[in-house]
Amino acid sequence: MSPFDWHRILIDEFPLSFLAEVALRALFAFVVVFAFLKISGRRGVRQISLFEVLVILTLGSAAGDVSFYEDVPLLPILVVFITLLVLYRVTTYAMERNRRFGAWLEGEPVVIIRDGLYDTEALARKNISSDEFFMELRRQSVEHLGQVRLAILEVNGDVSLYFFDENEVRAGLSVLPCPLRQNVKRAPEDGLYACNHCGHTQRLAAGEDCHCPRCKHPGGSLALSRRHQSSPVALQP
Repeated sequence: MSPFDWHRILIDEFPLSFLAEVALRALFAFVVVFAFLKISGRRGVRQISLFEVLVILTLGSAAGDVSFYEDVPLLPILVVFITLLVLYRVTTYAMERNRRFGAWLEGEPVVIIRDGLYDTEALARKNISSDEFFMELRRQSVEHLGQVRLAILEVNGDVSLYFFDENEVRAGLSVLPCPLRQNVKRAPEDGLYACNHCGHTQRLAAGEDCHCPRCKHPGGSLALSRRHQSSPVALQP
């Protein structure tokens, strides 16, 4: 074998006519996967759950094999797709009939923020870092936790937010990235400080330790109190 043999790299020992068969196999895989998604009732990627991701990955593996390997016949792959479709139907039926089974398989929504305070234990159970969660909040124009009445982490990873009314917004922990949010052990000046771990706010005098009475963690930053500003809506021409 010689390196940089472009004939081997591009087509190897296969004849050029095999490329037409690859196109046919790819079309077959595309049609079968599309039929699976239509029959299963999926309408968009955002609705795909953990179980459905597992099914789609299995489908993708089977589709890749049948698309590129000349020794993989089509009918066994079709049986794979039919088996997965039956498994999908049976599993979703069992999830609808048995709530505990559905919760075990896909999980349940978890309240992460309640009344402007951060539930760090709930987020830790979901194995998501606070930085990652704060990024999701910033994407929905949240500047600090005091703007959020309720934040729910959905089973598909989305974050559903319910905001305080404008006259109910309270001071809260900034969700800005660390370079834009101070982290002090002692208050440099008099003011309202938020715990960097759970969001609890307390008024401190200059030089006083930033030690949270709620979660017992040290470190805090000046609390923000600005009202929530919704993302601007683009005007249609």
